[in-house]
Amino acid sequence: MRTDKDNLQILYEDNHLLAVNKRCGDLVQGDRTGDVPLVELVREYIRRKYDKPGNVFCGLPHRIDRPTSGVVLLAKTSKALSRLSEMFRQGSVQKTYHAIVPRRDIPSQGTWRHYLVHDGVRNLSRAFDTPRRGAREAVTHYRVLSRGERYQLLELTIETGRHHQIRCQASHMGLPIKGDLKYGAPRSNPGGGICLHARRVVLRHPVRGEQWEVEAPYPDDEPLWAILAQGQPSQEKQPDQG
Repeated sequence: MRTDKDNLQILYEDNHLLAVNKRCGDLVQGDRTGDVPLVELVREYIRRKYDKPGNVFCGLPHRIDRPTSGVVLLAKTSKALSRLSEMFRQGSVQKTYHAIVPRRDIPSQGTWRHYLVHDGVRNLSRAFDTPRRGAREAVTHYRVLSRGERYQLLELTIETGRHHQIRCQASHMGLPIKGDLKYGAPRSNPGGGICLHARRVVLRHPVRGEQWEVEAPYPDDEPLWAILAQGQPSQEKQPDQG
């Protein structure tokens, strides 16, 4: 569990990989802000837990945006890092996100297919309905999990991994993620995070080879997650028939 000392909520750990439930606002990898990134917190956690002297290996095969919460995987060995990185490059990792967006009259499920142009100066992406020069195709499948009076909870699975893909596409569809001022939300959330959560990751374990998955609980500082989650359909597996 997360503690004030290490700011970590460990979801899973074995000899090869570790999964953390990142909080909104936590930086995954170091940048020019100088803030301590998640990868360094995990490295220090490993050093303390196992009393390791010197440098501690901690590899980062993927990232999620700073204002986003949810599952981040880290590798504890170079073998795991190499294999995880290749899985992410090949698109063989299934990443599922949940998002709180304004309630709109949309089909209960569907696919968003757009063409995104990255604006490096403003650090955002723009979505277009048709191909254009410099644009990259972005494909996101969505499902409405529940609807409230003002907001609804979406489950989103991405086929492609474009810059700010879900945030940009949701905004383009008239569904800016709650708190995401950069992409059209009318107001910020307390603390500056957004209601986009990396809920689940499914993959083949990089060393053992079996199917493996991890799920991150919703942030506990936004009551709306729990309120909307109460309306979710059951995810329990049904007994085989026949």
